[in-house]
Parts: sequence; C-alpha cells; structure tokens
Amino acid sequence: MTITDILTADRVLPDLAATTKDDVLAELASLLVGQIPQSTPDRLVAVLRERERLNSTAIGDGIAIPHGRLPGTKSVVAGFARSRGGVDFDSVDRQPTHLFFVLIAPDDAAAMHLKALARISRLLKDKAFREHLLALRTPQELYDAIVAEDAKF
Repeated sequence: MTITDILTADRVLPDLAATTKDDVLAELASLLVGQIPQSTPDRLVAVLRERERLNSTAIGDGIAIPHGRLPGTKSVVAGFARSRGGVDFDSVDRQPTHLFFVLIAPDDAAAMHLKALARISRLLKDKAFREHLLALRTPQELYDAIVAEDAKF
C-alpha cells in the first residue's frame, strides 16, 4: 500500500479553519464525505468521535491520525489537513497539533486499516519532513511532497 492508494490531491486541505477538536473532526469528515458512498458528514464525525473517546489520535510531534471503520465503505480513504496555528487535540505531548491525516476504512478491513496507519506514521516520523509540510502553500504542493516522501519507502 502506498499513500496514493488512499489519498488524492483533492482531499488535501492546506489551512484548516477549525480551532477546536470537534470542529477539526467535522472539517476532516467533509474532506471524505464525497468519497464514501451513502455517508454523511454527521455519520463520519460520529465514527471519528467514537474512536477519539477511546484515546486521542494525536500522537505527538504535532501529528494526529483520526481514524475509524465504517460499514459499507469499499476501501480505505484518507484526507490530509494542516493547521498552521495548531489545535489542542489532546495530544500525548500536550502540544498543539498541526498535521492531520484522517482515515476511514471498511469495517471488515482491519489489516488494511493498520497498514495505512503504519504507513502514515512512518511518513511523518521525520521532523524535517513535518517542517517542510508546514512551509508549503498549496494543496498540490502538499500532495506532491507527501507522494515524494512516501516513494522513499
């Protein structure tokens, strides 16, 4: 699995408007709603909130990977968003979160879901790459950088 299998340039948002965790989840859900048949923004937000209730998906270093599984979804779908100012996302390091990868996976695709999470984690572990993402301007620049970095693995 590569990032291009799950992410397209039209699902990259360079400037989140949201300033709260709930609003971030809603904005992230709106990135994916058109890609998942019979989904609604409210349904996607509910799936993401359900996962957040277990534990925050903010893993530190300014990164969060909100994710969930949704029955009826055909394949893993991802979106990427950035908040230059950062959002309090209940991160393990208590620092603001700037980079958000959102994933929705089929209910019966645990292995693919885990592979996608691992791929994204590996992609974002490099501090220089995270800083590069914060400096880019357009959705296409962000997407191209993500694809180029992913190709290194």
